[in-house]
Amino acid sequence: ANKSRLGANAILAVSLATAKAVANECQQALHLYLAEMFNNQHLTMPVPLMNIINGGAHADNNLAIQEFMIVPVGAPNFHEALRYGTEIFHALKSILKKQNLNTAVGDEGGFAPSLDSHAAAIEIILEAINRAGFQAGKDIYLALDVASSEFYKDGRYHLERKALNSAELVEYLANFVHQYPI
Repeated sequence: ANKSRLGANAILAVSLATAKAVANECQQALHLYLAEMFNNQHLTMPVPLMNIINGGAHADNNLAIQEFMIVPVGAPNFHEALRYGTEIFHALKSILKKQNLNTAVGDEGGFAPSLDSHAAAIEIILEAINRAGFQAGKDIYLALDVASSEFYKDGRYHLERKALNSAELVEYLANFVHQYPI
């Protein structure tokens, strides 16, 4: 396999296993190979996704979405990305405590407060990002692991006292993407 024959479009069309095989053939780490394929000198990989609020099956609260995560894309390296995440996690804990919300963690390490809505979970994370001295949409992005199969029953997705069909769930999530740095 010759990496010069594979462009960014080709790498998108193949599996991660294939990309890893090509990187191995080129005697290059996968993350460096992918960064080179996408012609991005500033791509820092790997970038950790850090779960900081749990819901769904992994928490004893009223949030249907399973994980609310932060992605420290603005960090210059993995070590700093971890530091960014830790500072935001501790800022979030302080905010939760100040609001008399639960600071116990769910089974996957995120806090598990009962909040009024999924938007409230996102808003409190954005507040923690700001309080920790970072900028959402620049230093830190958000990610969601919706795990919608966990709240799918009788042909509908049940969340926030609503029963949505597939198109409505897509619209619900798309609104988050348009409103927040996800």
